[in-house]
Amino acid sequence: MTTTLPQAELQALLTLRFTPGLGPRRIEQLRRHFGSAKAALAAPLTALRDVPGLDARSVAALGTAKPREQAEAELVKARKEGVTLLGRGLPGYPPALEALGDPPPVLWVKGELPDFPVVPRAVGIVGTRGASPHALSLTRTLAADLARAGVIVISGLARGIDTAAHAASVEAGGHSVGVLGSAVNVIYPSENAHLARHLTLVSEYPLGTGPAQHHFPTRNRLIAALSAATVVVEGELKSGALITATHALECGRTVCAVPGRAGDPRAAGPHRLLREGAVLTETAQDILNELGWGEAPAAPTSDLPPEQARTYAALTTPATLDDLQAATGLTLPDLQTALVMLQLLGLAEEVGGRWARR
Repeated sequence: MTTTLPQAELQALLTLRFTPGLGPRRIEQLRRHFGSAKAALAAPLTALRDVPGLDARSVAALGTAKPREQAEAELVKARKEGVTLLGRGLPGYPPALEALGDPPPVLWVKGELPDFPVVPRAVGIVGTRGASPHALSLTRTLAADLARAGVIVISGLARGIDTAAHAASVEAGGHSVGVLGSAVNVIYPSENAHLARHLTLVSEYPLGTGPAQHHFPTRNRLIAALSAATVVVEGELKSGALITATHALECGRTVCAVPGRAGDPRAAGPHRLLREGAVLTETAQDILNELGWGEAPAAPTSDLPPEQARTYAALTTPATLDDLQAATGLTLPDLQTALVMLQLLGLAEEVGGRWARR
């Protein structure tokens, strides 16, 4: 059976990916210099030596048997596990990633990957693993409202803010994409394995690759490039969330930040971003307005009794009972009854003395 041209080029890209000493930039340099990855692998040593920046180790490794065998084995494993491989320059590879200086030569995808044009209708939500109850509640509201507006929610499947964003998007009927710092068949943390089954998973790491500390800053650039805007909910000054925001700026994307409590180290990152011009974000509508994406649809509450509907409408941001009484005009007993009913319906929750939408 003859290998099709796209499949042959994908296998060549994968072979380059497994070749020692070659990163995304050098692989792309080879592809452009010779016209294709396949042609680069077939090039004679004399021609390879003419490629600027290609060291002797990489030249010697090109065309050897081991990377080719690894690529062939990886394609077989991917087919068995229902994983799709996408090669840069080939159909299906997300154009949005071209905003990066070093797009991965190959992507591993598990699940249905939505379209990611140059400016995708997607928003990344990132933040600390040790998030405050208030931040988790706000994240769930942001993600659910964005999902109902037809926005893809992207995050990194980590504990804390990432998990809240993915889960709320899925619960609202949206499409959520998890960009991993491990292979798509190695879920980290393991407790998110069930949630991962409801997401599209994306990675630039071969199957079987476990999580590693240096993988996570690298994967953050993919979250930034696949998102029209990145929202930082909580994060310290030296955090992965701020690394993602930096990548977003480098890609020409919008950066949004949620203000936090003064003096809380987890609010230091968003506050710095706000001082530097990030979009102040308290609701999904703030993001939609900034991107020119229209109005967020109302949550499905048309059948609620008047007191519950009025209370739900007031829950645009996490609020105390006093705040809600002032906003709704309800007596305290009526307000409390409405909140309990909303909680039973899965529309509201109390976190840290404040009520918020789920």
